[in-house]
Amino acid sequence: MSIMINSTRVSCFVLTLLKYLLFMIIMFFYILIVCSNVLLIVVICMNRSLHEPMYMFLCSLFANELYGSTGFFPSLMIQILSDSHTVSKYFCLLQIFCVYSYAGVEFFNLAIMCYDRYLSICYPLQYNTRMTFNKVAILIAIAWLSPLFMVVGTTSLSASLQLCGNTINKVYCDNYSIVKLACFDTSVNNVYGLLVSLTSVIITLILILYTYIRILKVCFSGSKQTRQKAVSTCTPHLAALLNFSFGCVFEVSQSRFNMSSVPGVFSIFLSVYHLTCQPLLNPLLYGLKMTKIRNICKSLFYREG
Repeated sequence: MSIMINSTRVSCFVLTLLKYLLFMIIMFFYILIVCSNVLLIVVICMNRSLHEPMYMFLCSLFANELYGSTGFFPSLMIQILSDSHTVSKYFCLLQIFCVYSYAGVEFFNLAIMCYDRYLSICYPLQYNTRMTFNKVAILIAIAWLSPLFMVVGTTSLSASLQLCGNTINKVYCDNYSIVKLACFDTSVNNVYGLLVSLTSVIITLILILYTYIRILKVCFSGSKQTRQKAVSTCTPHLAALLNFSFGCVFEVSQSRFNMSSVPGVFSIFLSVYHLTCQPLLNPLLYGLKMTKIRNICKSLFYREG
């Protein structure tokens, strides 16, 4: 006597199991991101020895990681568990605002941190007078408010578009995909988006290149102690900057050009790389590399009694 196996039922069970497994993995990463960034923010805020400009900028950076990951991960987890992968237009615009403003704030934060390192290495004796508390507050406000205002314009223009389609071939909402669905001419959206992107990139790139050229010049002509200070403080910054830039360049390239030659799973991973890896990498980089933060974290976890 032969036995028939209901392969459809087995396949559904396997797919459901994989769906919940993927949900658990993503939730684990999100919890890890939240815990690591919150830990470092609390450590910096609660310890007077860390109330210095460099650590205030780090605090701003960690807060942005929480902001960006919260704009992406909860929505992704809901979509994984949902049978219907649909979202409202206004929720999609909200996610566009969060993701794009996160990227802008990230670049502005990294550029300001680069300027801070430039003052610390090139003008060590004048650093405290040049980088005052008021100046730190102003720079952090600029790093947050400038991208937010820019992205408000982007999302407002996209919100006014009449859409002739409703399918986005991505795991999250992005502005370019929304604009491509528009029924009418989108020249205003394209020009505004190009101007905002170029302005943000040029401002941050000029500042970063100028400060690193000056830092390198001082390192080559300075003492061994100056070079060690530059390496210890600039290494995590450079790693964070290059990592985030790589993710953003691939995401922009994938949106604008035909990337069909790239394997599907790999393409999806790279499209969310800047939203998933950067929020986890930054606390690891700065938590392990910065001596003061590392020592305080060690004392918290390995305190006797």
